[in-house]
Amino acid sequence: MIKLISKTIILSAFASFSMLKSQSVKEILKQTGSFRKDTVFSVKSDLKETYLPVTIIKGKEKGPIFTIVAGIHGYEYPPIIAVQELLNEIKPENINGSLIIIPIANVESFQKRTPFVNPLDGKNLNTAFPGLKSGSPTEQIAHLITKEIIPNSTIFLDIHGGDANEDLLPFVCYYDRKDTPENTKKAHDLSVKSGIQYVVSYPYTLTSNEPAKYAFKEATQQGIIALSIEAGKLGTVQKDNVDLIKTAVYNMLENSGNYVKRKSKMINQKSTVLLNQQDYIRVPEDGIFYSELKSGDKVKKNQILGYITDEFGNKKQDIVSQTTGIILYKVGTPPVNKGETLFCIGYFRK
Repeated sequence: MIKLISKTIILSAFASFSMLKSQSVKEILKQTGSFRKDTVFSVKSDLKETYLPVTIIKGKEKGPIFTIVAGIHGYEYPPIIAVQELLNEIKPENINGSLIIIPIANVESFQKRTPFVNPLDGKNLNTAFPGLKSGSPTEQIAHLITKEIIPNSTIFLDIHGGDANEDLLPFVCYYDRKDTPENTKKAHDLSVKSGIQYVVSYPYTLTSNEPAKYAFKEATQQGIIALSIEAGKLGTVQKDNVDLIKTAVYNMLENSGNYVKRKSKMINQKSTVLLNQQDYIRVPEDGIFYSELKSGDKVKKNQILGYITDEFGNKKQDIVSQTTGIILYKVGTPPVNKGETLFCIGYFRK
């Protein structure tokens, strides 16, 4: 059961709320004038209750509808804190078109400090799309975003970072969908305009009836201009990554025509690096992982990246790179479990 309720909320308090008159995102966007409205979707399943907070900021002039999502993983703090600051800074009078902002998509994961999954049902919101209307809480949240948020968006930005165990190089990414070249080009251009040095394009091979799994892949599948920022690591708040995310978002909003009275700020003066291929190295067996490498390091094919031991310190096997490229992210803490992504190495293929 899913109901949409609205009221002004203080996100830092996450206070209990009462049911008010239902109102869809589309209905709110149709309202005249310039305004900000904070809205809450109530999610109930098998006596488990949670909610999805959404803010809509509408400007006086017409323009695109730019959606910003943070906290699909509640332990990825820099995106969440960056969006909290954006909520305090962005005023309706400086907006053309509208912004739809989900400040924390996975409130339970955030409040309970749970990496990757929603503690109510043990499911990963990042792999739950398109979701289910009558499913578990995570599936219902994915369904809400799929049906209420994405279709009302012109541009969809999903912001992530390194979760509790992930050492991550900041990058911005999109899907290289060949049959929608205009959308793909706009996603690429927004990625470059963000000012983040590393731009990653993922292959896109989904058919129309396959589950997208990921939020911005669902948006891509629906024909929306979609992309994602990845910044932050190891489940902590780093001010430099918070600032990087905010600057990238402002740059995108200015480039899309949504934000006025601001000049773009480049995050760095280094030229953009495009990485259009990824090699995922999976954990071969449970154990304790050792590596002196970090995200952003360049590696070569057949290079030993680290090794895994048992609980007694006996080496079980080396981890060897099959690719020459740059480490986008890796497991940054000792415990590893079979099948997990140990390294993601990005590279460019002409």
